[in-house]
Amino acid sequence: MLVGVPKEIKDSEYRVGLVPSAVRELTTSGHHLLVETNAGLGAGLTDADYRSVGAEIVPDADQIYARSELIVKVKEPLAPERKKLKTGQVLFTYLHLAADPQQTADLMGSGIIAIAYETVTSAQGSLPLLTPMSEVAGRMAPHVGARCLEKGNGGRGVLLGGVPGVPPADVAILGGGVAGSHAALISAGMGATVTVIDRNPDALRRVATQLGARVRTVFSTSDAIETLCRRADLVIASVLIPGAAAPKLITTEMVKAMKPGSVIVDIAIDQGGCSETSRPTTHSAPTYILHDVVHYCVTNMPGAVARTSTFALNNVTLPFVLALAGKGYRRALGEDEHLRNGLNVCEGMITHRAVAGALKLKFTPPQAALCCRVRVPNSGSSSRNVRAHTGPMPLALCNRASFSHHSGLARSVVARSLSSVAMSALSHVIWAPISFVRRSLVPARRFCSAVRMPISGGRRPKRARSSCVWA
Repeated sequence: MLVGVPKEIKDSEYRVGLVPSAVRELTTSGHHLLVETNAGLGAGLTDADYRSVGAEIVPDADQIYARSELIVKVKEPLAPERKKLKTGQVLFTYLHLAADPQQTADLMGSGIIAIAYETVTSAQGSLPLLTPMSEVAGRMAPHVGARCLEKGNGGRGVLLGGVPGVPPADVAILGGGVAGSHAALISAGMGATVTVIDRNPDALRRVATQLGARVRTVFSTSDAIETLCRRADLVIASVLIPGAAAPKLITTEMVKAMKPGSVIVDIAIDQGGCSETSRPTTHSAPTYILHDVVHYCVTNMPGAVARTSTFALNNVTLPFVLALAGKGYRRALGEDEHLRNGLNVCEGMITHRAVAGALKLKFTPPQAALCCRVRVPNSGSSSRNVRAHTGPMPLALCNRASFSHHSGLARSVVARSLSSVAMSALSHVIWAPISFVRRSLVPARRFCSAVRMPISGGRRPKRARSSCVWA
């Protein structure tokens, strides 16, 4: 398969979709890799590194989008990139569609198959492709928050860890998941007074077990959030609902009641943010001040530490890239329910329930989108397209969900399959005894030939045999 790796064009985004070691795995498996020139330079990876493992370096992104069957990125495609997408291409990247209706509309209109890192699941129920970037963002949050608290950046002029005789800063962390627990670890390590707020008692127990008395845990209620935000010097918001828009836990009134010069670091801004006052920012202009509170809402925080983030991301995405390239998207998604959970858009249909709910669009189960839109290639189809986009679908996908959305086509597909099975069974029933009789006659025919006796209606063999040879 032709796999393309374009250079990221989002502001201050230096990560790259595939590192040379991942490219080597793909080329060894027989795939052809197209990498845009200088795509990995921000992560310290040169074009020579990619050439040495068999990649073809192309001068611009136009060739990547024109030739590739599978496109592997890091961040969502921006408007200029979305115009280059073609029907039938597979896009594998972070998408965060719930907070981006325009991108969603463009991807639906392009006819591509869009698989989002952030909604791929694991057997344990976690989000394995989101976890490494949540770890990075969680560990970065106390650092950027401490910098924003400096007076020259609009903050209160508070040192996060304090000094002997002066108390440390109060840090409130909304969410005890991956990002929140890592933010708590670093904040506590820097000497701050840390409180983690979550509605899941198991998450609170896990944080308490891991970090002990250095971190306080509080069950999440509106009253608890309001009280802790009013008291905090730094609020780190990291609440996530997979695929859906982030809940607005911090109201405008809560922000107005916070200390002047306090800071909100909204890690969940990719999904719309946890504060009503949050809006996306970039590394070039990372903060703004609203109601005397400094807001840090950079949508690609891990891009600031591109090398660490790139390798951490590749460690978890490579197995899925190999499956998509080796099997084609239909078979790969059909055989792996966890990868199938990452399917957000399929040929104009929204196939993730949380995304459809957030944007109030029609939801199509991924089983229905994959099973009932199988294309039978005509004589003009190229073998490459057939391998990439068609192939046998697991029978489990042709379930009732398929019928509810495409009942006529689904029934015709299944009817043809059942008809084929029935004919095969009937043929077996008819021909099995005939084959048995024929096999039984072989020794008799050979014996009669040896003794020059006619059988089968008096016919004589053309040539007599001198001896009898048994099967």
